[in-house]
Amino acid sequence: MLFNSPLYGVFLVGTWVVFWLLRRTRIARAAFLALASYVFYFYGTWDAARDEPVPLAPAWWALLCLGVIFVGSTIDFYVGRALVRAKTRAHRNALLLVSVVYYLGVLAVFKYWNFAADSIAALLAAAGAHVSPTHLRLVLPFGISFFTFETMSYTIDVWRGEMPPADKYLDYLLFVCFFPHLVAGPIVRPRQMLPQLAAPPRMDAAMQARGLWRIATGLAKKIIIGDFLAQAIVNRVFSTPERFTSLEVLLAVYAYAVQIYADFSGYSDVAIGSAALFGYELPENFDAPYISTNLQEFWRRWHISLSTWLRDYLYKPLGGSRKGTIATYRNLMITMVLGGLWHGASWNFVIWGALHGGALAVTRMWQRARGEKAATGAMRVVTIVATFHFVCLAWIFFRAPTFAHATLALQRIAGTSWTIDHVTPKVLVAIGAGLVLHFLPKDWDVRARETFVRTPALVQGLVLAAVAMGLHVASSAKPEPFVYGQF
Repeated sequence: MLFNSPLYGVFLVGTWVVFWLLRRTRIARAAFLALASYVFYFYGTWDAARDEPVPLAPAWWALLCLGVIFVGSTIDFYVGRALVRAKTRAHRNALLLVSVVYYLGVLAVFKYWNFAADSIAALLAAAGAHVSPTHLRLVLPFGISFFTFETMSYTIDVWRGEMPPADKYLDYLLFVCFFPHLVAGPIVRPRQMLPQLAAPPRMDAAMQARGLWRIATGLAKKIIIGDFLAQAIVNRVFSTPERFTSLEVLLAVYAYAVQIYADFSGYSDVAIGSAALFGYELPENFDAPYISTNLQEFWRRWHISLSTWLRDYLYKPLGGSRKGTIATYRNLMITMVLGGLWHGASWNFVIWGALHGGALAVTRMWQRARGEKAATGAMRVVTIVATFHFVCLAWIFFRAPTFAHATLALQRIAGTSWTIDHVTPKVLVAIGAGLVLHFLPKDWDVRARETFVRTPALVQGLVLAAVAMGLHVASSAKPEPFVYGQF
């Protein structure tokens, strides 16, 4: 049920038709959409489990993963309502702990079990105890990192007194499982989504047209640029960097920077567009991150829903920048290392997070010494290029399957072989096109979208049909999974 599969198109259209047929019955509409979202998640988990060594039959494994969402949603709904009735701070803290422990426990078991067991086995082997690990292997449930952050933000916000608890159990279930954002975000805040679910959905023709435009352009970014670069250069080079020259590995790093942006921002576009078809608004998740002049600006533009979550629920509670210079740098480092671990149980993600945490600390140090003056002219170009290349350096650890692969890729880049026998001109065109499109003025896309919205429905249909045919021709035989689907 990948967003870039025909099956998702059938599912989306069928769900859309039934949803709007039920528009006069609020409970039936919410119940249907929640059920459809559970079916979406169950099918995707079951389909993936057929190819993985899960400890249960695929259908039972899918039910277990679905149960994790349902049980957690139920716990949070009743914890939220109990929080407003709690008389003492100790009681409120205990209730919050129930929710946090549940989700951190779920993350620990499913996401870090294999990593911890393998690390312990490696340490024992280094000490001379050659033990073949026979621990149970667990497969990561889809979207576990996303829906755990969404639900934790709900109980924390209610605990802080920043929002009232959800009134309707069904609304809260739907907030958590709503299929456009369930698997890979954006990470939706309850303060934004729950009021929308409590109100009648917006049956707005312009909103629907904008949603279709976002779906079409998101799939175009994903399939034409992201998938092509993944299959033409990125996957091959990062799996065996020793087979490629210095220039080819460097081009693969640039290609991955373009691929992951096209892939993840494309996913976010499809998610936002799909939600719009049902009359709901999801938050924007990207804002041309590679035009950033420093790492701080980059994180204001990249995966915005995650970076703001880490800021509000981790960095600020740690003290933010309120407790002195050293504490600020420490908090930045802790936040980004934990943000790296959020992506997965791997030392590569720890290194990726530490690189960004250290660079953010250096950025803050520079700003305090020189002032936060915006770069202009040639200096702006220099800072954009420098920031982009630092991000690319960190992407090597993010993408490489192991630390050894990452170090080998760096060694190859530091070499002196600068031929490009294994890179086709199409790859260079795709990298260039991805970067050029990234740097186009934002209002160009807005004007194109609004032009599409104003055109007659027949013309819109013809445009979308042409896009669909083009994407079918451009797509590979097997759809490339979304990068952030693995988290």
